[in-house]
Amino acid sequence: MEICERVRKTCLELRNGSVQLSIALGASTRQEIGKTMQEMIREAEDRMYRNKLLESKSARHALISSLEQSLWEIDFETKEHASRMQNMALRMGQAFKLPSNQLDELALLATLHDIGKIAIAKSILMKREKLTPEEWEVIKKHPEIGYRIANSSQDLLPIAEAILTHHEWWNGKGYPQGLRGEEIPLISRIISIIDAYDVMIHGRPYKMAQSQEEASNELRRCSGTQFDPHLVKVFIKTVIGV
Repeated sequence: MEICERVRKTCLELRNGSVQLSIALGASTRQEIGKTMQEMIREAEDRMYRNKLLESKSARHALISSLEQSLWEIDFETKEHASRMQNMALRMGQAFKLPSNQLDELALLATLHDIGKIAIAKSILMKREKLTPEEWEVIKKHPEIGYRIANSSQDLLPIAEAILTHHEWWNGKGYPQGLRGEEIPLISRIISIIDAYDVMIHGRPYKMAQSQEEASNELRRCSGTQFDPHLVKVFIKTVIGV
């Protein structure tokens, strides 16, 4: 147990960038002469797997927290924005009676849909003036970058495709793949509406906040082009309540 603790402490002191390393350990000691080596190995493995369950939850939480913090540091995204997004997303998911695993994915997507922006220069993300065509092309790469980030983590893999497609438009004029209609994953279509609405009513340093009525009218105006028209109706009725 002392050896296990030394290994664990050493791992805690090592960091790979912003991600904390993790390890699952299990040990067994023979205290009775009749105990076989196979029994000891099985007991150590059982303890290791129990430890792994606890460690995986901790590592997953650490990874997601680290990615969230990285995003909040380089963009106008905030913890409050993420919290509002999650709340609205879950209300939409419940309105469609999505199963619990999809609700979990929707909540995670609400927080990390723009995670690809951590690879975009802060000077572009925080620019208050109108972006140049070249800068806009750089910004449009963030869904693909986010997709690659999510694909590299088993915990984020279920939302990888949704991250890639959250800027696709209902009429096929979005990016990066030009998907249209129900080719776009449902949770991506939900998040695109919620994100647009939250930005409109809370504003940005470069964009004045709008009233709830103005934001609702803008969603209706873009219904059938940028947004899924059925989802817009449900969102306005269920979440906004107008």
